[in-house]
Amino acid sequence: MKKDKKMIVAFMTPAIISLFIMFVYPVIRTIIMSFFNVESLTESTSSWSFAGLENYVKIWNAPSFRASMYNILRIWLVGGIIVLSLSLLFAVILTSGIRGKSFFRAAIYLPNVVSAVALATMWIQYVFNKRHGLLNSFFATLGFDSLAKTDWLSSDLKFWAMLAAFIFGAVGYYMLIFLSGIENIPQDYYEAATIDGASKLRQFTHITLPLLKGVMKTNLTFWSIHIITFFVWSKMFSPVDSESSTIAPVVYMMNIVFGSKGVTTRDAGAGAAVGVTLALFVLVIFFVFNKLIKEEDVEY
Repeated sequence: MKKDKKMIVAFMTPAIISLFIMFVYPVIRTIIMSFFNVESLTESTSSWSFAGLENYVKIWNAPSFRASMYNILRIWLVGGIIVLSLSLLFAVILTSGIRGKSFFRAAIYLPNVVSAVALATMWIQYVFNKRHGLLNSFFATLGFDSLAKTDWLSSDLKFWAMLAAFIFGAVGYYMLIFLSGIENIPQDYYEAATIDGASKLRQFTHITLPLLKGVMKTNLTFWSIHIITFFVWSKMFSPVDSESSTIAPVVYMMNIVFGSKGVTTRDAGAGAAVGVTLALFVLVIFFVFNKLIKEEDVEY
């Protein structure tokens, strides 16, 4: 018995030490740093000066940060409704006995395999391009000349162009999670409902949706985390300067911590405040949905 305990300790100790060094310590340091005036991430703690909530006030007074939070809120809300609705729809269709299920599942998931940089480049160069883009060519073929001349990457439309491209690449991931949830629902429920004369729509609303509450909660949490780390798409659609229409909080954090074009002032303390704010955003969403969405028990 003592040998077993020693063996467990021997195997767990490296993992615990690694967890503390790579996760616990950086989190604690970031939280503490957010309350101090710190210029550089590598600056010694002896040179830190206490600032209280000054960093939090500073970022919320910054127009760029407010614009980034507004963008991320729209992506989370509008994008979340579209992505989760489409992914659930595809999951239901693929579990309805459709032929070629494996092919369609792979085709819908394929954008997740492609690099986000490559995917964004494809949309920017081959879909939204004003001269020879697929979208304008499509409208020109239909005779909609005004739409065929639209500059989809203008400042007014760039956010929605970025969101459309991002949605295209995100649906497949959440579809697979919904697929696994639907496939775990006992088929006896559907067979009994069919015998009782329930339509497919009634089966979906009274069986599938209630038993997918746990999966829905998981997808909402993953979606929130996914949005908080929104970085590549923002930089691809605004590679030179951080535009107010595409800037994300993580991009704003990078700009103030490492500097940006024409800005040499660095503020790691404010950057830490941004990180803590985003973490709190995810935690609030998790606890709210954890209270609102109660899982249904499945009896086998």
